[in-house]
Amino acid sequence: MLNEQFTAANKANLEGFMGLMGLSAKAFEGFEQLTALNLQAVKAGLDEASETGVAAFSARDPQSLFALQAGLLQPAAEKATAYGKQVYDIVARVKADFEDVAAKQASVAQDSFVALIETAGKNAPEGSKNGIALFKSTVATASSAFDSLQKATRQAARTAEANYASVKAPAKARRG
Repeated sequence: MLNEQFTAANKANLEGFMGLMGLSAKAFEGFEQLTALNLQAVKAGLDEASETGVAAFSARDPQSLFALQAGLLQPAAEKATAYGKQVYDIVARVKADFEDVAAKQASVAQDSFVALIETAGKNAPEGSKNGIALFKSTVATASSAFDSLQKATRQAARTAEANYASVKAPAKARRG
């Protein structure tokens, strides 16, 4: 029985290590995506600044310069919104990956811990059963609280996404 627990603990540790390696890869992938997005935004910004500069110096009167400036505001706002959405999407994907791995690791750790308590309970001296039952109840309550917290966090994230979408929709409708 002890060998099986030792093997299971080693397997859980290896899975945890592999999960962390996977998280590192996901984090690096997200960093690469953000870097590529930022380089793309800077390049596009430099190109647009060059074009705008040429157009500004080509303006024949103040009214055409003001018209050029006014014409640039809406596309700039749209580009900033699109950039923000892309950053949000990248960060949300990385965050979801982290949450998945964390939930799996927490579940594995809890299962190992409960198995350890079960074994300890079987080998415990007489009179300690109530203490072990209380401990198991405490672990179950903590697990339930953790699950509730995760659900509340996911709901808050969905609400924030919905709010972002509802703010963005009227702006899109005005352009349409």
